[in-house]
Amino acid sequence: MLLVSLNTLKHLPKQHQITKRTLMTGLVGLPNVGKSSLFNALINNHQAAAENYPFCTIDPNKGIAPVSDSTLDALALVAGSKKTIPAVLEFLDIAGLVEGASKGEGLGNKFLGNIRECDAIIHVVRCFEDDDIIHVESSVDPVRDAEVINIELALSDLEQIEKKQNKSKRAKQTTTTAMEVEVLQKVYDVLGEGLPARSVSMNEEERDFIKGLHLLTMKPQIFAANVDDMSLGDGNKFSTALEEYVASQTFDAEGTNVGDGVVLCSAKFESELVSIDDVDERAEYMEMCGLSSDESGLERLSKSCYDLLRLSHYYTVGPEEARAWTITQGSTAPVAAGKIHTDICDGFIRADVVGSEEMLRHKSWTECKEHGVVRSEGKDYEVQHGDCVLFHHR
Repeated sequence: MLLVSLNTLKHLPKQHQITKRTLMTGLVGLPNVGKSSLFNALINNHQAAAENYPFCTIDPNKGIAPVSDSTLDALALVAGSKKTIPAVLEFLDIAGLVEGASKGEGLGNKFLGNIRECDAIIHVVRCFEDDDIIHVESSVDPVRDAEVINIELALSDLEQIEKKQNKSKRAKQTTTTAMEVEVLQKVYDVLGEGLPARSVSMNEEERDFIKGLHLLTMKPQIFAANVDDMSLGDGNKFSTALEEYVASQTFDAEGTNVGDGVVLCSAKFESELVSIDDVDERAEYMEMCGLSSDESGLERLSKSCYDLLRLSHYYTVGPEEARAWTITQGSTAPVAAGKIHTDICDGFIRADVVGSEEMLRHKSWTECKEHGVVRSEGKDYEVQHGDCVLFHHR
């Protein structure tokens, strides 16, 4: 990702600042729930270890997964683009956590540290029975498994809060403000009730302070119910129990979800699917399993990650290249331009914008201009998901 220069970054208003790195989603769960197999399928290769024993993945694996995008493919076709470059998501495969991880069990401190680096969490939960695959708890119980991980994340956060509180108390001249003391206690109390830190009602100042602690339960979370092939369409008793558990939780101060949800997927099925190169064969295999071509668990998971991280993308389209650029929802035109090159951000003048549907209808920028569907937008314009954009700069 191209970054704006530090001097430019310092002088940009907060709403115009460019994210300094790619947003990352971490895959977590108990050992042997299918995390590494799912990770391999997500990045369309088989580099991560997926052996059948706990802690086979000791070092986290990073991977970039392209986001399936039929609109981008269609834009490339009508523009006759030589190259098509999709948007991507970055994933981190984190070794299995066990009960007691917050106290160092099973290399827990190292693995919890890996999670702390992530922006969001995909919590992979085993929802299938297989006597050939060892379960660390000796039985399949998705609700118990989900609670084990959530408790360990909360215990780790409680420890972080306690360290911060004790450090403040020991200081001879504390710099901790009354606001900081109050919000630390609020978060501590909520964690003690078994709720995530993100369920605490906070204003912007309090939230900015808490972000500095990198609390694990502040991160948005998706549950990936790893089911058997035959349960991909409607799920099974295990995934249903997981869905009921997730629906019963309070995730924000108003009692509504803040992105947590359950996505059905099958690591085994997805691993087999990505090994099929022929498009027609892939569609036939999915149909045989009772799925339509747009029902891949990986595609649903990628879209859920996009929503969870509040991401969107815009397009640049031409004869040389059709490309999707990932931005945070609400990004202004200069910020979006900076994803292409910092010079375009620095010298931004205006952006020509047309919706992707109009571009597909008229097939070129020239035709779009002749039909009067191209808009000229300034530096305060918030780029919308699916916009086709042509930037003008000094």
